[in-house]
Amino acid sequence: MLLIIDSLMDKPLREAIRTGRAPALQFLLAHGNYFPEVVSSFPTMSVTIDGTLLTGTNPDQHRIPGLVWYDTSEQRLVNYGSGGTIETLKSGPMSIVKDSLYNLNNVHLSREVKTIHEQLEERGNSSASINTLLYRGNTMHRLDLPRIIANQQNFPPQLETFGPTFLSLGSFAQIHSQNRTHFNLVKSYGLNDRFSAQEIKYLIEKGQLPSFTIAYFPELDQAVHKYGPTETEKIEEVDRQLQHIFAAYGSWEAAMNNTTWVVMGDSGQTFIHGDRNKALISLRQLLAPYRIVKLGKPVKDDDQIVLAVNERMAYVYSLDKRVPLIQIAKLLQTDARIDVIAWKEGKDIHVMAGNKGGQLSYRRKGNYIDPYHQTWSLTGNLSILDIEAKGKHITYHNYPDALARLYSALHSHPGRQLVVTASPGYELVGENSPTHLNGGGHGSLHKQDSLVPMIVTGTDTAPKHLRIVDIKDWVLQLIQ
Repeated sequence: MLLIIDSLMDKPLREAIRTGRAPALQFLLAHGNYFPEVVSSFPTMSVTIDGTLLTGTNPDQHRIPGLVWYDTSEQRLVNYGSGGTIETLKSGPMSIVKDSLYNLNNVHLSREVKTIHEQLEERGNSSASINTLLYRGNTMHRLDLPRIIANQQNFPPQLETFGPTFLSLGSFAQIHSQNRTHFNLVKSYGLNDRFSAQEIKYLIEKGQLPSFTIAYFPELDQAVHKYGPTETEKIEEVDRQLQHIFAAYGSWEAAMNNTTWVVMGDSGQTFIHGDRNKALISLRQLLAPYRIVKLGKPVKDDDQIVLAVNERMAYVYSLDKRVPLIQIAKLLQTDARIDVIAWKEGKDIHVMAGNKGGQLSYRRKGNYIDPYHQTWSLTGNLSILDIEAKGKHITYHNYPDALARLYSALHSHPGRQLVVTASPGYELVGENSPTHLNGGGHGSLHKQDSLVPMIVTGTDTAPKHLRIVDIKDWVLQLIQ
């Protein structure tokens, strides 16, 4: 049982447990092992992280670059649902629906990699996905579209999609056909914590719990976005849902004895300053000398830049081959609130920063070895990525697994693009991007966005490395 509590972080989790407001999580912790710093994928956005978790690969292999990215073949922005109302309207709501409900699993997720659901089914094991946007498996399912969507031109009332043995996705697909208590806009059409818990309880009570179940509890993420990284009230609420799940076994002890539990976050969040002028980094203003594609408008022949903003991270695409990427990088570097600026050139990755001088260049394979046994060739200013070198051994500090994660994002999809991230406290904005003033944001390479806690019971083993990319292989070994 792998339960993802969206934006769960170590400090608020410990605080909720310390004050007695999370007894189920405390029970898990008392009966298992705790890993407070598991390294997430990059960008630290849920769909990219899900792709890494389910396939055991980084974005350069699974091909989900972020929540928002530019498809060069179709010359359009792909948006799986960034949450901004005006941005959604300009991008085209039906385009977002099709990308998130169909294209994400059936078109965009690479066929060159296999998900944990696909591999388990090939081995004869069953699996379930509950409220997880990425779920590809070998079994055909139908998604029922709400009337407000199905009534739109060219949209069928159902979509066929491939998923695991059991697929549950709010009002679109249910395991328990009567689990319809939260099918409204206010409760995100079933994409909420209570719905996830009810589906798990049904499987337990019917004796149908498969070999592997992954379930998302999304509501903490929304609260942290609004109230900031110290938010604990939603941890208390999700804990109550865990208590209901444990009760379905007959007792909490029976739940521990009959199931291996993995409960974890997917990304962290960083506090965003409340002063709009201070907190928000306008990429359109920084790149004003160039012609930037307008949101929801077709790309014109003389357009030069496309922006794909993922909260505290963005892809900046250069459509004009006459404009060197380093020229764009130097313009971005003029804002000290910009953290990391990176682009690829042949086999090399070049990195600059808004608050540091010089440049770091690197490529795969070389004389330097990192804690994950990856080797690199490095030249230039290592402090840009806060890398410490002792002889040929390098250590990461503020940017965990930085070299591999940055390399992966820049090789995740075609195009001439730069990766840009904001320093802690700040958020990137394009045209009508959603903002989180006085709240929390994620997406960046920084450890505040990148480190998540994980509780494991029922086994004393752990992934090869404490990274989300290593969890799939570990789970497959546990099931075997």
